[in-house]
Amino acid sequence: MNLRPILLTPGPLTTRDATRRAMLQDWGSRDPAFIALTAELRERLLGVVGGAGTHVAVPLQGSGTFAVEATIATLVRRTDRLLVLANGAYGERMISIGARLGLDVQTLRWPEDAPVDPAAVEQALQADPGVTHVALVHCETTTGLLNPMAEVARIVARHGARLLLDAMASFGALPIDLATTPVTAVIASSNKCLEGTPGLGFALVETSVLAAAEGVCASLSLDLHAQWRGFEANGQWRFTPPVQVVAALVEALRQLEREGGPPARLARYSDNLDVLVQGMAQLGYRLYLAANLQAPIIATFRVPDNVGFVFDRFYDGLAERGFLIYPGKLTKAPSFRIGCIGALDRRDFERLLAAVAEVAAAAAGPG
Repeated sequence: MNLRPILLTPGPLTTRDATRRAMLQDWGSRDPAFIALTAELRERLLGVVGGAGTHVAVPLQGSGTFAVEATIATLVRRTDRLLVLANGAYGERMISIGARLGLDVQTLRWPEDAPVDPAAVEQALQADPGVTHVALVHCETTTGLLNPMAEVARIVARHGARLLLDAMASFGALPIDLATTPVTAVIASSNKCLEGTPGLGFALVETSVLAAAEGVCASLSLDLHAQWRGFEANGQWRFTPPVQVVAALVEALRQLEREGGPPARLARYSDNLDVLVQGMAQLGYRLYLAANLQAPIIATFRVPDNVGFVFDRFYDGLAERGFLIYPGKLTKAPSFRIGCIGALDRRDFERLLAAVAEVAAAAAGPG
């Protein structure tokens, strides 16, 4: 395998040289230079989605799931009711988080190849006015399906509830505008469309809502209110931050701005997806989702009908050629996933398709 393989997964992702170089410096976590870097990070995160003036950015050590759990634990009280809209593994994970926290969790579920239905959400909120919070995954990376976030947000707001948006796989590329879309909290991480490195999650939370959340969270380290108050008091993290990951993410955010922001990144990812889907179709691999539901984040392909196809051989053959696809199958149907995001463009996907063509015959063998 090449020393620097191309990562075609939901994350971690292939990063740029400048992002990796940003991690070479050591930082003192209480030093004014790192405090300034954290302030830039928080400001830039808000700028990605138009949240300045209404929301505050609260970064947190750990993966995106840490940030999701912290947001739910901080904003949803035991006396509240959380409705989770689920059509994949990450919606189900939020249901599990709510249950572990001892919250009143209600669920609406759809098949993993079907989007959340806004009409069903409307009906559920009409039937249960006790719902205070609604949780939605923007892009469900179980399959790569894009859910109708803006429509759901308007319905939730109309019923006086608060929307908690898992934007893990969409933040930095797919459109999110907090100036026009009523979302109480947007949750994401450093290592997906922002093209940073793993190790940092964050939530952008309405300032007034977070200010009222003092004492709600039962966890010391996951308390976003306390984390926010710490930043506001002295600019410092309450506990040891992943300083190199912060530096890499700030550099990645600067690169996002230079690229042209989320619209330009979406255009590049969309082009990656088009090259991938067209080329894979020519090689006999069909998308799992209907094309109109497919987000340019990660594509799920059905395992070929050829009974001789052996995924492990297919995966190993691509890995030997420097391409790491996602080996985990989350869908109920036999499938595999190939990511479209990261510091990649159509030339990388043209090379991938050539590699797929080379290994396809070798991957097909006796069942």
